Amino acid sequence: MGIHMNKGNVISPVLRNLRPIIILVMAAFSLCESNCLHAQTISSPDWESPLRTSLEQMAQTLTNTLKPWPVPDRIFYIEKYGAIADGTTINTIAIQKAIDACSSSGGGTVLFSKGDYVTGTIELKSGVMLQVDNGARLLGSTNLADYPDKVPQRKTIMDAWMNLRLSLIYAENCERIGIRGDGIIDGRGQTNNFPGTATSAALPGRPFLIRVIECKKIVIEDIRLRNAASWMENYLNCDDLILQHLNVQNQCNWNNDGFDIDGCHNVIVRDCFINAEDDAMCFKAAGLRKMENVLVENCHAYTQCNSLKFGTDSEADFRNVLVRNIDVGTVPQNLPAFRRRKALSGISWEAVDEGTVENILVKQAHVVDVLSPIFLRLGDRGRTMPDRSKPPVGQLRDIVFDGLTGSAERSSIISGIPGHTIQQVAIRDVSLSLPGGGTSEQAALKLPENPADYPEVKMFGPVIPASGFWLRHAEQVSFDNIHLTFLKPDARPQISIGKDAKNIWLDGKLLLKTE
Repeated sequence: MGIHMNKGNVISPVLRNLRPIIILVMAAFSLCESNCLHAQTISSPDWESPLRTSLEQMAQTLTNTLKPWPVPDRIFYIEKYGAIADGTTINTIAIQKAIDACSSSGGGTVLFSKGDYVTGTIELKSGVMLQVDNGARLLGSTNLADYPDKVPQRKTIMDAWMNLRLSLIYAENCERIGIRGDGIIDGRGQTNNFPGTATSAALPGRPFLIRVIECKKIVIEDIRLRNAASWMENYLNCDDLILQHLNVQNQCNWNNDGFDIDGCHNVIVRDCFINAEDDAMCFKAAGLRKMENVLVENCHAYTQCNSLKFGTDSEADFRNVLVRNIDVGTVPQNLPAFRRRKALSGISWEAVDEGTVENILVKQAHVVDVLSPIFLRLGDRGRTMPDRSKPPVGQLRDIVFDGLTGSAERSSIISGIPGHTIQQVAIRDVSLSLPGGGTSEQAALKLPENPADYPEVKMFGPVIPASGFWLRHAEQVSFDNIHLTFLKPDARPQISIGKDAKNIWLDGKLLLKTE
């Protein structure tokens, strides 16, 4: 059997509480039950193998071809341009002079060698690698007047709805730029310096640490990033982006994302450690440009919100994504946290605006103490530019989870909306610990649709009528080798199949509806 439930040496209470799922699975295997949909057997969906092959090839191509750009052997010492590393002098003009000279000379390294360099907004130029050595810190000014507006040439949904204009490091329409070194970049974005409240709308007066727009060949590596006033990193409509060996601590203010990668092509995120108050690893399509060819590997991402997510904005397509060997979830007690609460989700893939989200493979993911391990949502929020009419519903399809372990407070959620189904999902080799304790009354709950709501795991209420996986408005979903361990007996079915769901498979056998 593919679903297993363990509860120490407690036998009879477990058997009594397993009755709904036993009936469910027995019916699925019976040829003669009148309410069984079919008695077919499948090995794996015919779409899954080509998807895996294609994404493995994509990842290999990125690994072989997407490399850091060669930095010319020229060093520009910012002290020669008037910078003073005393922790108080505002060095914005001196640093910008060094950047401009480096770029106009054909590129090279702008070096922060030792000490504390305070600055307001600086703008990267083509061919420039900022290097912050061990023993050096680049510190954001705490005076908002040192952060002038930077308005992109091309307006996007992020600018229209969130008024994103401020950042410590800014770049637009550049090629071959980067940041590296064993030192620290600290935005000093604590609430006493940049007050604000949590919001999904505008972020006035709270600079990003890094914002890069419509650039090519970007490398951010080895550096330690600290304390942005809002998002730590934002890359919008860029090509050939590498984030590797980063240590990100963003736990000093509201809306402290780890990184937000938006509408980019050819992306590698590897060997990164992220501790973020808001979404840790967040992908978007608010730049009105499709997001494709993404490899995320060997990362640790902890948060009070969503660890790995696409869909805060899904106005354009998101496709061809391979995620492997990640550890995600709630911020451990030994790490700093702006507020202590459980992470909302381990992995969330969402299509709630217009775009198509497809061709995604997650391999070997470990979730730590999250609310819901998996959240798949197809909705009808329809956010777009203010001068445009509401767009049609997008699509969410062709998604594989292969190897999911860890612990969670409640079930995973797979939910489309009436008339629009999530299609072709495969979930394999799952081993999760859950609290259990659900009742038969909870198993009978009818959850609201909320088609236009902001997408998050809490949108359907505090209790889900399934102990392991709850799905509705979904088709061609297969579960294989699912192991769930409960701390208390649970009367809810481990897989609850709701409205408008069909072709739901468990270990090659077709399941029944339970709602």
